[in-house]
Amino acid sequence: MKESRFLFRFLFPAALVFSACTCSSEAAIQQVLGNSAEAPVFLDCRAVSSDEVVFRFSLPVKVVSLVFDPPGEAGILDAGEEVKVKLYRPFNGGEKITADILVEDEHRNTLNVLVPFRTRNDRIPDLLINELRTEYTKPKAEYVELRAMSAGNLGALRLFAAGHSLTSPLYEFPPIEVKAGEYIVLHLRTLEEGWADETGDELDLSKAADSCPTARDLWISESTKYLHKTDAVFLLDQDDAVIDAVVLNEDTDWQKKAFMNSAAQLLGSKGAWLPLEENSGKLPGPGDAVASNKSATTRTVSRDETIPDSNRSGDWYITASSNATPGFKNSTKRF
Repeated sequence: MKESRFLFRFLFPAALVFSACTCSSEAAIQQVLGNSAEAPVFLDCRAVSSDEVVFRFSLPVKVVSLVFDPPGEAGILDAGEEVKVKLYRPFNGGEKITADILVEDEHRNTLNVLVPFRTRNDRIPDLLINELRTEYTKPKAEYVELRAMSAGNLGALRLFAAGHSLTSPLYEFPPIEVKAGEYIVLHLRTLEEGWADETGDELDLSKAADSCPTARDLWISESTKYLHKTDAVFLLDQDDAVIDAVVLNEDTDWQKKAFMNSAAQLLGSKGAWLPLEENSGKLPGPGDAVASNKSATTRTVSRDETIPDSNRSGDWYITASSNATPGFKNSTKRF
């Protein structure tokens, strides 16, 4: 298809997909006569490379107009049920973009969609979930600590907690450049003033409880409890590949927690969390999780940083009281 070019203009960002369908007079007449075609429906939008975006519709369409925020230039490579768009100047990896696309089908039914998405990030670092606090005492909040094993960009990575949702991320990372060896602490709620998201080079901006002057502090600006002693925490990239995971269990029967059964099946099938050696070949069960019943505000679930990652509970332990280390190397003192 001959490539056409559209100039991006400014848009106000949208939090949700919004679409509207209008029918031409011809389509309205066809509807009265009983042979009007079904109008197209927007399905999804995704970045498939650093400079290419695909919009999917239920029926073949052609593009009437396309604009993005922030501004730039793009061209239509192909149209149909999939509309392929070429970005002439790629955005930053993992950057949040809002697309406003107006399409039309062969019956001149039009559909306008306003949708946010993340651009493709091809520089994801090697990451490990390194420490978790499952309990809180004001002003100390729950947190998930990551350790970057290589340099890269965190943009578009998604952190999930199964108790919260297996489909909606707890947190989606903005584009942040990290160095090898860096610790990233995601505080799961804000309980006092002074917190700040450290997305640039300055790592001492945040002053709230548990902020670390040498690590990267990020915050969920809510007061909801998201992490529990029986839970599964995992990182996904844009292709839904599991970057890392940890499964926790507080002596409970998973049969009564459907989300844990689903999480174990998801992570076990992808090899992201494995059964103990004696259960090899099976999906992980309650006995294969990290025993978290003794975790507390000052006793965190910590990775043994002295051994290679095996994706098993043997990599983890509960620290001794008063040995939580958000942003620092994990304490070797065990409970």
